[in-house]
Amino acid sequence: MHRSIVKSKYLVGLALSEGIPRRSAKAAVIVGSILNLINQGEALFGEAELNMPKALLTFVVPYCVTTYGAVSVQLDRSRAPDCDGSADPR
Repeated sequence: MHRSIVKSKYLVGLALSEGIPRRSAKAAVIVGSILNLINQGEALFGEAELNMPKALLTFVVPYCVTTYGAVSVQLDRSRAPDCDGSADPR
Protein backbone atom coordinates (compact mmCIF):
# COMPACT_ATOMS: atom_id res chain seq x y z
CA MET A 1 0.00 0.00 0.00
CA HIS A 2 1.21 3.52 -0.74
CA ARG A 3 2.94 5.17 2.22
CA SER A 4 0.66 8.25 2.29
CA ILE A 5 -2.44 6.04 2.38
CA VAL A 6 -1.07 4.12 5.34
CA LYS A 7 -0.24 7.36 7.14
CA SER A 8 -3.70 8.78 6.37
CA LYS A 9 -5.38 5.66 7.77
CA TYR A 10 -3.23 5.94 10.89
CA LEU A 11 -4.16 9.60 11.39
CA VAL A 12 -7.88 8.89 10.85
CA GLY A 13 -7.60 6.05 13.35
CA LEU A 14 -6.12 8.46 15.89
CA ALA A 15 -8.83 11.04 15.18
CA LEU A 16 -11.52 8.43 15.87
CA SER A 17 -9.94 6.95 19.00
CA GLU A 18 -9.84 7.48 22.75
CA GLY A 19 -12.87 9.74 23.03
CA ILE A 20 -11.50 12.35 20.64
CA PRO A 21 -14.72 12.64 18.59
CA ARG A 22 -16.82 13.16 21.73
CA ARG A 23 -14.50 15.81 23.16
CA SER A 24 -14.24 17.55 19.80
CA ALA A 25 -18.02 17.58 19.45
CA LYS A 26 -18.46 19.09 22.92
CA ALA A 27 -15.93 21.81 22.14
CA ALA A 28 -17.59 22.47 18.77
CA VAL A 29 -21.02 22.89 20.36
CA ILE A 30 -19.74 25.29 23.01
CA VAL A 31 -17.38 27.33 20.83
CA GLY A 32 -19.67 27.21 17.78
CA SER A 33 -22.64 28.45 19.79
CA ILE A 34 -20.67 31.36 21.20
CA LEU A 35 -19.27 32.28 17.79
CA ASN A 36 -22.71 32.07 16.17
CA LEU A 37 -24.11 34.38 18.83
CA ILE A 38 -21.30 36.84 18.15
CA ASN A 39 -21.28 36.59 14.35
CA GLN A 40 -24.96 36.04 13.59
CA GLY A 41 -26.74 37.40 16.63
CA GLU A 42 -29.00 39.61 14.52
CA ALA A 43 -30.12 36.62 12.47
CA LEU A 44 -30.63 34.42 15.51
CA PHE A 45 -32.85 37.05 17.13
CA GLY A 46 -34.90 37.69 13.98
CA GLU A 47 -33.40 40.98 12.81
CA ALA A 48 -31.56 39.56 9.78
CA GLU A 49 -31.41 36.47 7.59
CA LEU A 50 -29.44 33.47 8.86
CA ASN A 51 -26.50 32.46 6.67
CA MET A 52 -26.71 28.67 7.02
CA PRO A 53 -23.32 27.79 5.47
CA LYS A 54 -21.61 30.20 7.87
CA ALA A 55 -23.60 28.82 10.78
CA LEU A 56 -22.57 25.25 9.96
CA LEU A 57 -18.92 26.15 9.40
CA THR A 58 -18.92 27.90 12.75
CA PHE A 59 -19.38 24.44 14.30
CA VAL A 60 -17.21 22.47 11.87
CA VAL A 61 -14.10 24.61 12.29
CA PRO A 62 -13.84 24.23 16.12
CA TYR A 63 -14.44 20.48 15.70
CA CYS A 64 -11.56 20.23 13.22
CA VAL A 65 -9.24 22.38 15.32
CA THR A 66 -9.93 20.38 18.48
CA THR A 67 -9.44 17.09 16.64
CA TYR A 68 -6.20 18.34 15.08
CA GLY A 69 -4.89 19.33 18.50
CA ALA A 70 -5.79 15.98 20.03
CA VAL A 71 -4.19 14.03 17.18
CA SER A 72 -1.06 16.19 17.46
CA VAL A 73 -0.79 15.33 21.15
CA GLN A 74 -1.16 11.62 20.35
CA LEU A 75 1.58 11.86 17.70
CA ASP A 76 3.89 13.71 20.11
CA ARG A 77 3.31 11.05 22.76
CA SER A 78 4.15 8.29 20.31
CA ARG A 79 7.42 10.07 19.43
CA ALA A 80 8.34 10.88 23.04
CA PRO A 81 11.55 9.33 24.34
CA ASP A 82 11.23 6.27 26.51
CA CYS A 83 12.06 6.48 30.18
CA ASP A 84 15.55 5.08 29.48
CA GLY A 85 16.28 8.03 27.17
CA SER A 86 16.96 5.83 24.15
CA ALA A 87 14.96 7.94 21.68
CA ASP A 88 16.71 10.51 19.54
CA PRO A 89 16.10 14.05 20.97
CA ARG A 90 14.80 16.66 18.53
